[in-house]
Amino acid sequence: MFDSGVGGLTVLHECLVSLPEEDFVYLGDTAMFPYGTRDPEHLRRRIARIAELLLDRGAKLLVIACNTATSVGEDVARTVASEYGVEVVPVVEPQAEIAAAITANGKVGVLATPNTVESGAYRHALEAQGRALEVTEVEAPDLAPFIQEGSLFDEDTMAMARAYCAPLKSAEVDTLILGCTHYPLVAPMLQRVLGRDVRLRRRFLCSGDVDAFRAIGTRFLQMPLGAVERVSGLERRP
Repeated sequence: MFDSGVGGLTVLHECLVSLPEEDFVYLGDTAMFPYGTRDPEHLRRRIARIAELLLDRGAKLLVIACNTATSVGEDVARTVASEYGVEVVPVVEPQAEIAAAITANGKVGVLATPNTVESGAYRHALEAQGRALEVTEVEAPDLAPFIQEGSLFDEDTMAMARAYCAPLKSAEVDTLILGCTHYPLVAPMLQRVLGRDVRLRRRFLCSGDVDAFRAIGTRFLQMPLGAVERVSGLERRP
């Protein structure tokens, strides 16, 4: 698994929970961070080298835990991985599929790095879902560096968030794709700016006590979970 920095750890977290029996090698390409404003051709060469490095270490599955890397170099990673007989898992298509399924008014926002927006990866993935969607994409060049550096939250930070979210609010999106794996780390701030009526692309479900799940989950994930849906009917059928 690789990312431009720490953002992909949000993906690794989910994999550790879902696949506890597996071993993981995570590469944070901090020397090249941020990917979002780098030359795409340079990134494609970098992605190929990273893929080779991880596959040479025996990886049996390659996860691109970076939206920008997926947008500009998924094909490169697949070409390299095919030589090793290994599959590649990107992050763009699953997000687009869920966003298209849950939007009520058909207005979907994408907050992402400049390279991701310019690639059109999310727009193409959303168009492929077979729904008439109105897509609003916003470049947020300063957000990932802010998160990577561990900067403090202050009024300037909120002003930056408001500026990025203004076009999304004007477009009346009801579903927002966080198009960079760093962004879930500031999801509460974005939710505060956009309001509770806008659904960020993350969902939490539990089969037991919702309040207990929310309290414990907030402690483990280190950020508010927000709404938690209780599901039933999971008992094994006779």
